[in-house]
Amino acid sequence: MYIVLRKALFVANISDMKYKLFGTHTGLWVSELVLGTGKLGNRKGSGSSPEEAKGILQAYADAGGNMIDLSDQYQFGEAEELVGDFIKPQRENFIICTKYSRSNEASPAVGNSGNHRKAMRQAVDSSLKRLGTDYVDIYMAHFDDGVTSIEEILRGLEDLVSAGKVLYTGLANFPAWKVAAIATSTQLTAIQIEYNLLQRTADRELLPMAVHFGLGMMFYSPLAGGVLTGKYRNGENGRQTLAANSTYQEETTSTVIIDSLISIADEYGATPGQIALAWALSKEAFPITGPRTLPQIEENLKATDIKLSTEHLLNLDTLSAVSLGYPHDLLATVQNRR
Repeated sequence: MYIVLRKALFVANISDMKYKLFGTHTGLWVSELVLGTGKLGNRKGSGSSPEEAKGILQAYADAGGNMIDLSDQYQFGEAEELVGDFIKPQRENFIICTKYSRSNEASPAVGNSGNHRKAMRQAVDSSLKRLGTDYVDIYMAHFDDGVTSIEEILRGLEDLVSAGKVLYTGLANFPAWKVAAIATSTQLTAIQIEYNLLQRTADRELLPMAVHFGLGMMFYSPLAGGVLTGKYRNGENGRQTLAANSTYQEETTSTVIIDSLISIADEYGATPGQIALAWALSKEAFPITGPRTLPQIEENLKATDIKLSTEHLLNLDTLSAVSLGYPHDLLATVQNRR
């Protein structure tokens, strides 16, 4: 279910943003494209300047975007500070999702990171202070730390909801069985996972599980760290090439997919990255775009105007499909014998 809004106060004519209900258990209307903030600020040594970050936020808001995804780890808290300053005069117009687990410190004390209650409580209070607000719309554990019990995580999140500091809860980068266990015991609202044309292993368990529990699904890295834009073929740098000890090399599968993206992009007068993002937007989920520059967010926003044909979607689905493995492949074989 979609609605399209165009508010008079929005001055940019970048896209007609569509809105979808976030999962099946909320009445929350969320813009189809979420703004990721991992590159807003430069406290980690790379990212956007505060001035450019403000421009990115303004362009997103002008296009009708209303959900901003954060983490206390992003630029060691600077992203939350920049977003907090931007939303101050219009807090009620934005859905703020932030995450904890790693702390906003470069080298946190052993007791200040992880998913336990102490880290959770300290993290949410610090995030609220940086954001300049008294509540977070969606609060998530950023990673499964492999130690904290399911019961501790779910009770801690419930306490934050009861205290009014958090409205909805979610999990990012957790295995499906742990998400299911928590969703069975409490009103979990969302999951955040990596999902793109080069990373579809979530099709095996995470996506069917999320659909079953009616969770809002957020896809990060929809451009696979820039690989799906095709820019690395031209010798450009990005997340994949600038990573420590990077040995980036285009694989056979990514070559075929990028070739297809380029071909489709030529038909639409678009870029390969916009086609990859349009594919992600066609799913029942909310892709997160993480721009570092103003031109990047402007280009990504244009993807919301692209409606890929059924043929193109099927082609990309087929090229990027992964084996579902056991027991799914076995069950498909048995079912086909009926």
